[in-house]
Amino acid sequence: MSAFAGARPLLEVSARQDARAVVPWIAGISALSASSVLAYAWIFPDREDRTALAQALGGNPALSLIFGPARDLLTADGFNAWRAGGLGAFFAALMAVLVVVRNSRAAEDSGQAELLASGVMGRQARLGVAVTLGATASVALGIVSFLITVACGGGAAATGILCATFACAGLMFTGVGAVTAQISSDARTATSMGVATAGVLYVLRGYLDSSGAPRWTDWATPFGWLEATRPATENRPWPLLPAVALALLLVAAAFALQERRDFGQGAVATRPGPARGRGVTSPWGLAVRLHRGALAAWLVAFAALGVVFGNLASSIGDVLAANPAIADTLARGATGDRAAALGFIVTILQLTGIIAAVLGVQVALRIRAEEVAGRVEPLLAGSLRRQVYLASNLVVGLAGSALAMVTTGITLGLAGPRDDVSARDVVEQAAATVPAVWLLVAIAFAAVGGAPRVRLIGWVGVVASFGLTILGPTFKLPDWALDISPFRHVPAVTGPSPDWSGLAWLCAVTLVLLTAAFAGFRRRDVL
Repeated sequence: MSAFAGARPLLEVSARQDARAVVPWIAGISALSASSVLAYAWIFPDREDRTALAQALGGNPALSLIFGPARDLLTADGFNAWRAGGLGAFFAALMAVLVVVRNSRAAEDSGQAELLASGVMGRQARLGVAVTLGATASVALGIVSFLITVACGGGAAATGILCATFACAGLMFTGVGAVTAQISSDARTATSMGVATAGVLYVLRGYLDSSGAPRWTDWATPFGWLEATRPATENRPWPLLPAVALALLLVAAAFALQERRDFGQGAVATRPGPARGRGVTSPWGLAVRLHRGALAAWLVAFAALGVVFGNLASSIGDVLAANPAIADTLARGATGDRAAALGFIVTILQLTGIIAAVLGVQVALRIRAEEVAGRVEPLLAGSLRRQVYLASNLVVGLAGSALAMVTTGITLGLAGPRDDVSARDVVEQAAATVPAVWLLVAIAFAAVGGAPRVRLIGWVGVVASFGLTILGPTFKLPDWALDISPFRHVPAVTGPSPDWSGLAWLCAVTLVLLTAAFAGFRRRDVL
């Protein structure tokens, strides 16, 4: 029997099952690209508006950190390359990791792989199917996004290069997902390792772009390789070759690792658990034990983000002095290095708050995952009340997201421009952002508690806040639309007369959502 025996029928079945999970990713990334082309002529109709846009965003370090450098904002293709290039590649990487882990390591955790292995199935067949699905989804993403963007008015050459970067990002992280699926002990750890790899590389790419690093640093990260194609300006396809080579190398490494590991185990052996449960004898201890691994990883990441952002904030004065338009965007026309640095820090903490909300939303969704896995019903069959179980997880979600903000504030304050802004000012601003983060977390808990079918609305709140907070002012959205974002109501604590009424409203709405979460969880059926 060959190593890939049985792969073809398994691929057909897996493709049908996975289609529903992949289509939203392809549709979303394609919409990100196509909407940039469609919206450009509408929002920036004449050259004067486009020149003003280029002056405001051309060297903005905060936006370069997220989207990459803006090389050409005077054309629709250049605007699309800036707005959709970096984010599209990052989302394609996440899609690929999830597809590969779901079809390889997750099947071993659920027991499906053991059933398959009992039939006529080669040892490498399941991994081969997972890699094929990841690669197919990545290539399909490139083709679909190209066709839709060109149909919306994008140039063929620039769009082709841009969409090829999406596909290559997916191919590279298909390899990353295949490797992490062999190293880790379970699917959750494999997914976390793959997503963390993408996040670290993306932030490193953003730091190099924002800090004015030499041009050779484009080759320091795989996302930098994709960025070196320069869609709409130089349209260079050859930087994609090392991306394809890396994908092939990682896939080969994954197959080699699978040959050497035991079925159901990772290449890195797990430690045996303690003989007696310690701290897990109460629902509060169980909630901490359930989330402690993810919390520790998130806090380390937030501490590192604070150091990176603080390092950027130290040089913000020089950047703003060279471009008054950026000073107006970041610091809202404020003058002086201190005001400029504070404006930059407020913007960065808003972005950090959105990321911190992801932590809380994950905790909320974990409740549903535990419920679907059948591990909640035995707990509630005893004397444990539903409200206590939900409250134990809620405390972890709220405290974890708040601790993440404070951690970022401390490291950002210590690494930032201490001559212009004190560490205390930064920590206080981070703390003032916490109620906005909690509101997003409360949306996810309300959905999980009352109507788990619409639990993905928690992610919608995070994505909407990102669009309104980071891109809303650029697209000249009206005030009523910008006010939807909770981060719009966070005051600058170092201002002459900060308005605290916004935080009071955020707390009130959060309490209403949490009340709905407890009421819904008490009344609905639990699986």
